[in-house]
Amino acid sequence: MTKEPPFCPSAFIIAEAGVNHNGKEELALRLIDAAQEAGADAVKFQLFDPDELGGTAPLADYQEQNQGAWRDQREMLASLTLPREAYRRLAAHARARRIGMIVTPFDIASAEFLISLGLKTLKIPSGEITNHPFLKEVAALGADVILSTGMCSLEEVQEAVGIFRSAGVPLTLLHCTSAYPAPYDHVHLRAMAFLRETFGLPVGLSDHTEGIEVAIAAAALGACVIEKHITLDRALSGPDHRASIEPEELARMIRSIRNVEAALGSAEKVRQVSEQNVAAVARRSVVAAYDLKKGQALTKEMIAIRRPGTGIPPKSLAEVIGKIAAQDIPSGTPLTWDMLI
Repeated sequence: MTKEPPFCPSAFIIAEAGVNHNGKEELALRLIDAAQEAGADAVKFQLFDPDELGGTAPLADYQEQNQGAWRDQREMLASLTLPREAYRRLAAHARARRIGMIVTPFDIASAEFLISLGLKTLKIPSGEITNHPFLKEVAALGADVILSTGMCSLEEVQEAVGIFRSAGVPLTLLHCTSAYPAPYDHVHLRAMAFLRETFGLPVGLSDHTEGIEVAIAAAALGACVIEKHITLDRALSGPDHRASIEPEELARMIRSIRNVEAALGSAEKVRQVSEQNVAAVARRSVVAAYDLKKGQALTKEMIAIRRPGTGIPPKSLAEVIGKIAAQDIPSGTPLTWDMLI
């Protein structure tokens, strides 16, 4: 086992626009705006050659259920493609909106083009993790890499990690369940800790579940990166819209994650400043059970334990008994040590 790195104090949140632009640049620009307005750290797209990637592969089940009139992967991908020069404009728009942009390349020519745009991070999808020739070409570019591990065995992850480690590439692993949507009981969030302990790398989650609960839970478990599919409208035609969240949900997810991160705080147990007022009211003190005269020796019957907690604490009751009142003390007064001799 490799030494486990510390939890990340704040998750880097990626709004995965993917191909939810439906091949329309204007829609891609609106997705950048939606991601930025929701508070995401980055928006992510995909870049591929439909002929090189799709071939004659059939549609996956979830793609058939959410499809237009596509006959196969190639037709579907062709309808979801933006021209390369559009990515230059998308990158410029993201910079103007002060949000990061990450793109998933599916071939080395696409990866090289993205680097030429000044993008510093590449996301390698789960489907390419066994494509070792491609991984080696990407590693040679020297960019930071986020590697998704959906559909993978541990051995497959080990092999891919080895390729990037040999090249000295900064690497983050994303635990992932490649189902759209992913059933909750197939997610196994605890695997994030296993990956962290095994590889000693920053680990996060690429979340394909419905809703936002799993992403929030991942933040509580120390995810360094959280990726979540977004769409402007789940009713749009396309393979990924139904398994995505809309902008309002994304904003709520991000607010919740930031609240969880703030709540995680320190592992030290100390009384917080915000608790001081409640402690004074809710805790008890040793108080005068009735009016006490100066010079009286205190007996058990003369004192009580009541709110507020501003006087001698109840744990010191035995020390109070036998003390002499240094002044007249009205009934109900919390006793302090300067009242006694």
